[in-house]
Amino acid sequence: MAKKQSVFQKVAKQIQEKIDKGLYISSQRLPSEYDLAKEFGVSRLTVRKAIDELISRNILVKQKGKGTYVMTQQKIQSGRAGLQGFTEAAKTYGKTSKTEVISFEPAIDIPDEVKTALQLDDQEDVYHLVRLRSYDNEPMTVEDLFIRSIYLPEVTEKQLEGSLFKLIEKQIEIAYSHQEVEAILVTKELSPLLKVESGEPLLMVHSITYSVTATPILYDTSYYRADRYTFKNTLHRTTT
Repeated sequence: MAKKQSVFQKVAKQIQEKIDKGLYISSQRLPSEYDLAKEFGVSRLTVRKAIDELISRNILVKQKGKGTYVMTQQKIQSGRAGLQGFTEAAKTYGKTSKTEVISFEPAIDIPDEVKTALQLDDQEDVYHLVRLRSYDNEPMTVEDLFIRSIYLPEVTEKQLEGSLFKLIEKQIEIAYSHQEVEAILVTKELSPLLKVESGEPLLMVHSITYSVTATPILYDTSYYRADRYTFKNTLHRTTT
């Protein structure tokens, strides 16, 4: 069961909904903390925490001495709002996604880095899922995922051919993901799956996906065709 949202998280969600509906547009300055606190019936401290949450998610940006603004939302591979699943991203680009489940089973020997990343105890059950993802029938990525099974109750293999994020968000809200990207050469196991010649480059992406309360949900190692996929990041400059 998903944890109850705090007041500042509810305010952050309401502000984001206003942005999604076009009530606040890109580069628009937000009302003052005082006005927002009055609008939502909360304290200025709560508003400040909500704004900080949205800044951390690349939705708002603060300019010293000027105020808080809606960040220009650029289209990126994971979706224009930032974090998107493969199925959602396919729709963004007008493509049809296809998913083949290669394997799905309870994880037995869980790597130490996965245990640490997901903050697992010895009694917690985890699923191990491997999928091949395609755009318009062209192989794009192989996903190797470890997912806390509490967030996929009574799931079937057929359901896993669709959006994993949508399945998970029936139980808990997904907020953000930490990713590390590195270049590797395709292995003999991945070569036929991705239809890439042996020795060609791939992008290997390690991701940990979290809820709004910073609960780790899944650990993902994905392999992307370097000739068909790019990653873009937004970096914030901090002043000292």
